[in-house]
Amino acid sequence: MSADSPTVVPGLGPLRPPPAGLPGADVAPPVVAESGDPFTSLKVIALLARVERGRPIRIADVVERLNATYLDWMFAPSVVADVAVALQANWMTDYRNSSGIVVEDGPYGSTIEIEDSSRVDPWIVRQADREAASCRERLDAFSRLDRATGDG
Repeated sequence: MSADSPTVVPGLGPLRPPPAGLPGADVAPPVVAESGDPFTSLKVIALLARVERGRPIRIADVVERLNATYLDWMFAPSVVADVAVALQANWMTDYRNSSGIVVEDGPYGSTIEIEDSSRVDPWIVRQADREAASCRERLDAFSRLDRATGDG
């Protein structure tokens, strides 16, 4: 080793400006929505919170809107139906009736109907809050990992 060679020190130090024409590295892979995933559920609930109340809405129409809104995600009808059924079950648990969230098969496919009452908005916000909290918990747990394999 010659006296002219630089010594190795920990840390990167300051970064140079990017070379001209270097593409951005913020490209994200597509996400396939999955049942039971809070990130999926939150997106579906956020849309269902805004649909017209008091009339059946086709699950297929919800899927189309989700896929058009989140271009880097792919939502399947079965996944959206799973979220709708979970909402229906939560409604029945909270209010002891089945009229608030109705999921059923119709002549044009599966539908969801959300009752048009003042109790729906605060309730659906609580459902979304719960999913958002679960998303934050997953992100927090991921940020504490030392390795992508979870060994840390």
